[in-house]
Amino acid sequence: MPPQLPHLDPGVPDTRGPARYLWWLIRRQWPRALRASLVATTWMIGLAIRPYLIARAIDDGLRAGDTAALLTWVAAIVGTGVVVAYLGIMRHRTMTFLREDATARSSQVLLHHIARLGAVLPRKVAAGEVATVSGTDVAQTSWALTMTGPGVGAVLSYATGAFVLWGVDPMLALFVLLGVPVVVLVVGPLLNRLQRVDTGYRQELGLLTTRAGDIVSGLRVLAGVGGRDLFARRYADRSQRLLRQGYRVGAIISWVQALTVGIPALFLAAIVWLAARMAAAGEITVGEMVAVYGYVAILAIPVFFLLEGGFMTVRGLVAARRIIALLRIEPNTVPGARPAPEHPADLHDPHSGLTVPPQGLIGVAASDPADAIALADRLAGYVTSEVTWGGLPVTGVDPAEVRARILVADHDSHLFSGPLRDVLRVRPDVTDAQIAAAVRTASADDVVDSLPGGLDAMIEARGRNLSGGQRQRIRLAQHLLAEPDVLILIDPTSAVDSHTEARIADRLREHRTGRATVVCATSPLLLDQSDLVAYLHGGRVVAVGVHDELLKTEPGYRALVAREADEPETDAAAGMGALR
Repeated sequence: MPPQLPHLDPGVPDTRGPARYLWWLIRRQWPRALRASLVATTWMIGLAIRPYLIARAIDDGLRAGDTAALLTWVAAIVGTGVVVAYLGIMRHRTMTFLREDATARSSQVLLHHIARLGAVLPRKVAAGEVATVSGTDVAQTSWALTMTGPGVGAVLSYATGAFVLWGVDPMLALFVLLGVPVVVLVVGPLLNRLQRVDTGYRQELGLLTTRAGDIVSGLRVLAGVGGRDLFARRYADRSQRLLRQGYRVGAIISWVQALTVGIPALFLAAIVWLAARMAAAGEITVGEMVAVYGYVAILAIPVFFLLEGGFMTVRGLVAARRIIALLRIEPNTVPGARPAPEHPADLHDPHSGLTVPPQGLIGVAASDPADAIALADRLAGYVTSEVTWGGLPVTGVDPAEVRARILVADHDSHLFSGPLRDVLRVRPDVTDAQIAAAVRTASADDVVDSLPGGLDAMIEARGRNLSGGQRQRIRLAQHLLAEPDVLILIDPTSAVDSHTEARIADRLREHRTGRATVVCATSPLLLDQSDLVAYLHGGRVVAVGVHDELLKTEPGYRALVAREADEPETDAAAGMGALR
């Protein structure tokens, strides 16, 4: 049974500003937010009742020597304690559901938007930034909803406490009421500064995460060209800069948290001192003095929640600003998009001069790998170009149809976690027989056989429990199972040994019979199996022919392919070891 999403429809977020985004999260579950406010308010006001009951027990029971009255008030204190404890449980439970709902909703909205963006996303936002937003920032926005429960309750219970103290002595109540403006004056500038510093810190964290990912993914190449130490030093320098920014954020947070504890303590000390003086002067009774102490001790809780709520709200606004920045990125749209050609048709790229026929295996050998990647992006409509598909500009065709029928498959595409059968089932109607055929073509039979459970074996995120060569073959099987009209493979066998590569080259043509397959590679094993080979130099097709013919007539092609053929097989094995 497929996993159920938390929300079938998470809603359309309000991206006009960070505060509006937080308000949208509240409005999407307003009954729960209202319940959280009511429960938190009742809980905090309930805490303030007990000091009154204690005062009555002292004055009416203990000092008056009335045992019955004393027992009555003690029973009331115990009963109130049970009710307050239950309300405290419900407050925490409701707020937990509120935060988890907001986290799930933000995650779903981001996931849906990222899926819509497709190839636009990596061109606009670094991978580390996306990871930071999807993880840390989503959680921070959820914690900001603390203000809807304990925050509202704190305001109301604070006002209730001041009202009760007014009945004891107006001066004490005035002292309490003046406390909130004092808190704002002291903590407000710190919260504003925290917002500025935390924004810079989170941006730097996203950049550093991206750099770490780039270094890890390119570790083998960096080691090969001797750049590993250079990049490691640069990463260390950037990390130290981030560390210093983290210290600045931490210093501000430490002051905010210190004041969160310290200000209520100062209130408690000052008001208890005043109440003790008044009791000694006979202005209030001993019971009232105890009650004042209880009121103020209880008021420390709403003051704490007010400060914590302000702190969480500031961090939530910073996080929400980063979320809506990602949500504001728009996918490439084609005004007045045309339908794709009804039947498979030629793909023609005027920039390079390459024409891909509706069927057949076409090899593309580029002297510069970047030219092959740029060609693939143009053919698939990822970038604006003059490429035509059946005579129609490919960038003018409905992007959904282009993505469904023209697939660029590189060996770095993401592998999600789950049973291998589900990882390979890229379309709902894929059968086990089709999976077996694709696995055989990708020469991944041994991968399936080596896993406990075969197709039912669990694959970890990014295929971490597979070697580099195994991951590449599983990806190739996925791409074959997508069955696009045009499949563009970029170095599909770069991480496998020559024997495995030969089997893949031999089977690929048969598997893709009747459809177009473009293989961007310099491997002679793959090019020898191609119906036609285009040799790219300087981004242009300078020669077209079969592999053997180009070896004889094109010195540049011969040198390019011979360099690939001369690489010892142990290099492939070493590459597999490095990618494990």
